Amino acid sequence: MDILIFTLVTFAVIVILNAQEQKRRIALLGQHLGRYRMEGLMEDVVQGYLRALDEEDPQRREQIWRLQAGSEAAIADQFNRFASEFSRADEAAARVNKIALPWVGRFFPATTFDLREAFRIHARGIADAVANPSERSPRDKAFTLSAELYLMQHTCHWFCRSRTLASARLLKRHQVSHAQVLAAVSPATRRAYAELTGI
Repeated sequence: MDILIFTLVTFAVIVILNAQEQKRRIALLGQHLGRYRMEGLMEDVVQGYLRALDEEDPQRREQIWRLQAGSEAAIADQFNRFASEFSRADEAAARVNKIALPWVGRFFPATTFDLREAFRIHARGIADAVANPSERSPRDKAFTLSAELYLMQHTCHWFCRSRTLASARLLKRHQVSHAQVLAAVSPATRRAYAELTGI
């Protein structure tokens, strides 16, 4: 009976500490993200891509692709400014836990990675996808940029909650798995992200 009570108390303490840690992380990220309208821009870009892909008339489709340029440039610019601003956040507060247990990273730093560096990787990946130096087709460009945006969103949710919840949210919201998103981003993003996170 004592073991059961000890287990229940330990579980309750972990849940409470996790909730406090998540609240702090959400507040930190929200404080920085609140100055930008990236969520709305991301929605505009993705919806525009879906409209273009559904359009049967080639001229109309081409027009929709061209109309995306403004939103693409805006989201690349905003995320770059956000990543630059967030790079000044406290290093200890900007650690992402690879293990979903409170305070583990404080004692075992190797079980964490730096969110500031992750955002720098995402900013480069998004900017590169928008600039399209390899001159991908509009469809391929849309595919890559969408993946870059989804991976960035996954990182935000991982920081605030956990990797498992971030992956579940990605699957529910966008019908793609974390592995599919990783396969679709640019090779440079994939390499840098894997090196940073250990995935």
